[in-house]
Amino acid sequence: MPIIVNLDVMMAKRKISLGDLAEKMNITPSNLSILKTGKAKAIRFSTLMSICHHLDCQPGDILEYRPDPDDFTSLSSPD
Repeated sequence: MPIIVNLDVMMAKRKISLGDLAEKMNITPSNLSILKTGKAKAIRFSTLMSICHHLDCQPGDILEYRPDPDDFTSLSSPD
């Protein structure tokens, strides 16, 4: 998938554990872990806002776009 989640990188930079961040955000560690491992299919803006608030970062620090040429072959429209 071309969207990369860099939550683990930001957590390491801020020296905060998954459990501590989850507690501050008032969500379960398992839900935060799904996002951290890149297994999430979506993220609510309110969750992203809370992560950015608690880690003092920007959404672009958490989410990264890396195009995968194979993904675009199925998105091409017929001419």
